[in-house]
Formats: sequence, C-alpha cells, structure tokens
Amino acid sequence: MPDFTVLVIFIPTFFLISLTPGMCMSLAMTLGMTIGVKKTLYMMAGEVIGVALVAILAVIGVASIMIQYPTAFTIFKVVGGLYLTYLGIKMWISKVHVELNTAIPLSSITPIKLTTQGFVTAVANPKGWAFMISLLPPFLDIAKPLPIQLLVLVFIIMISELICMLLYANGGKWLRQLLNKSDKAQWINRIGGGLLVLIGVWLAFS
Repeated sequence: MPDFTVLVIFIPTFFLISLTPGMCMSLAMTLGMTIGVKKTLYMMAGEVIGVALVAILAVIGVASIMIQYPTAFTIFKVVGGLYLTYLGIKMWISKVHVELNTAIPLSSITPIKLTTQGFVTAVANPKGWAFMISLLPPFLDIAKPLPIQLLVLVFIIMISELICMLLYANGGKWLRQLLNKSDKAQWINRIGGGLLVLIGVWLAFS
C-alpha cells in the first residue's frame, strides 16, 4: 500500500492530468453532446481499461529496470523529469483550442464499437504512455510489494479518468464554449503546466 503522503501528491496530480483537455476528454465531450451520456459510458469503460493496461505495462517495464539496473533507473528518472518539465513549460506558454472531432460515425454507436473506440484511443495515445512511464515509477517504493502499490495507483487513475470523462460528457456544449475561450484555456494550461514543472523537478532530484 502506498504511503499516505504519496497518495496526497498522487491523487490531485493525476486528477489534474486527467482533467486537462486531450484526446479522450474531447471524445467524451463530443459523444456526450451527440449520443448522450448514457451511451458514452461504453466508451468510458473501454477508455479506463485501456488506461489501466498502459499504466500496468509501463510500470512492469520500468520496475524491472528499477530492480536490476538502479543506475540506469536514476538516469531514466532525470530524463523523465526533464521531459515533464519541458511539457510543463510548453503547456504554460501554449494556446489551446479544443477540437471536437471523433472517429465514430453517429450511425455506428453500438456498445462494442464504442467500448473498442475508447480502448483504442487510450492505448494509442502516445502522451498517455509518456505520462505513465515518466510519472508512475517515482510513486513506487521498491522496498514494498509492487503489485499492491500498482493496484492502488491504477485504481486511482481509473477513477480519476472516469470522473473527468463524466464531467466532460455532462458539460457538453457549455464546457466546449468555456475551453474555447483563450483566457480560460490558458488558465487551465498554466495550472497543469506549473504542476508538471514541479513534478518534473521533483522526479529528477528524488
């Protein structure tokens, strides 16, 4: 089980990352407006399963490096920290406009297709892999059983993703208009970017 202090940092960090506009959140908002929140739940189910798979695979690969090659992992942490810092700075200075496009035709909204689309969107998202590989390992303590820690952290990630997708889907048109206002989008980006910079520095020097 992760320490309480770890959870205090981990929960808001991943919730904010989930809340930031991206592929999955845009998809949830689009489907929420076009086919309704109830049907969008199928897509959300596929997405959280995909995110969990990405997190587990990322940690398994990095965990083996942690145990067998501690020096390599130290280098990996520094590189990961610098990468997160770069993303944070880029997010801070960038302008955002959420594009609401989806690969699902409105005539093709069967539960299986929606679930598959959510899963594929999560697994095929390169930023998702980058975040999991860079951000998850520092929250793991190799002195404690990794499976239990990973189970708890992945569960938190899945809940964060689900809550944020529900917010986007229910927000619908109002949320789209809010995020398309440059001042509001910039405010959201600066919070997320600032947090990524702090986490990146902490990761590099932890």
